[in-house]
Amino acid sequence: MVSRDLYLSRLRDYMWDGQIKVITGIRRCGKSVLLFELFHHFLLETGVPDDHIIRFELDQRKDSKYRNPIVLADTVSSRLQGEKESYYLFIDEIQMAYSVDDPDNPGHETSVYDMLNELKGYPNLDVYVTGSNSKMLSGDIATQFRGRASTVHVWPLSFAEYQQAVGGDRRDNFDHYLIYGGMPYLLNLKTDMQQQSYLSSLFREVYIKDIVERHGIERQDVLEDMLDFLGSSVSSLTNPTNITNSLNSMRHASISSNTVSAYLGYIKEAFLINEAKRYDIKGKSYFDYPNKYYFTDVGLRNARLSFRQIDPGHMMENLIYVELLRRGYAVDVGVVTDRRNGQNKQKEIDFVVNSGNGRVYIQSAWQMPEGKKETAEEDSLRLTNDFFRKIVIRSDIPGIMTDDDGIIHCNIIDFLLREDLVVV
Repeated sequence: MVSRDLYLSRLRDYMWDGQIKVITGIRRCGKSVLLFELFHHFLLETGVPDDHIIRFELDQRKDSKYRNPIVLADTVSSRLQGEKESYYLFIDEIQMAYSVDDPDNPGHETSVYDMLNELKGYPNLDVYVTGSNSKMLSGDIATQFRGRASTVHVWPLSFAEYQQAVGGDRRDNFDHYLIYGGMPYLLNLKTDMQQQSYLSSLFREVYIKDIVERHGIERQDVLEDMLDFLGSSVSSLTNPTNITNSLNSMRHASISSNTVSAYLGYIKEAFLINEAKRYDIKGKSYFDYPNKYYFTDVGLRNARLSFRQIDPGHMMENLIYVELLRRGYAVDVGVVTDRRNGQNKQKEIDFVVNSGNGRVYIQSAWQMPEGKKETAEEDSLRLTNDFFRKIVIRSDIPGIMTDDDGIIHCNIIDFLLREDLVVV
């Protein structure tokens, strides 16, 4: 079992902070294992009695009745009645809870938020929930709890976690990770065929079905075509209008841009993709469109396209973006305008990485031509004309070097394994 020390440390830091701990992330990325096995084991080791840890798994049939928030709250309240000792409450996949009519307040409904706020009021209860829907467990929590929730977002296995789990040659492992990604269950599978089958089934039987059922999708064919389009467009600029035009051209249909925008939102809410906005470095403002979209896991992206379009440069860029988010940075796509020699040309910096007042610029380049005095990646970095650190991440150098202009050139594997190489 992978230790997931990063997330376990964050949970420990939030213990008894008076907040509801919300563990978010794409389904099957390891949220339940983190809470119900790793954190549970930690509590037992620190002396917490097992019967003081109350557990509900709302995606399991045995606990389906607790999807009713009143039933769940009443059950927990009965356990705490007259108790002064400390208790912990774990609720898995809380997005499966539904609202019900409030018998004590006719005309009103009791929601999962009402239930959690009620339970949060017990001074001897520390509450932890997991969920796989960003709208419910990010946007809604921000308004419903008004800052009374602590969020831990869990990602699939990082390359560092994967390397720790499997051991062996790191280059061979990177080549495998670039294709199959880091969904934790892959560690139990022995052959490429098994891993391909698992990822394809996961996409088809879990993620697509979840989106269709949760949002009442009428055009599943459009949803699936959009996922294919996004998979083929990783690292490319696009927007809902471009997606709509492409789908209509391919299908000889008339799909509305509103439908595409809504479906795009649903895909993001399910944590399948992440949107990177474009930022004007000199103008210090964001562009409305176009943006870039990266998959939460490259293996899922490759599975969506039946492992047919594995461009290592685009996959490496996807890995870098997700790794930066995993480390807690705010990441944008940078735009800098080249006005030399009468030009007025926008050039791109793959990632503007921010934390507080600090910043790092990163370019992703699978390979750079030998002997060429300057590349487009380096030229864009120089155009920033500032003193923030600049890094080019590559696959074709053996380690780390700094050129005459102070630009750091770093091997992709070193970047993924060493967090100290990017410190904002």
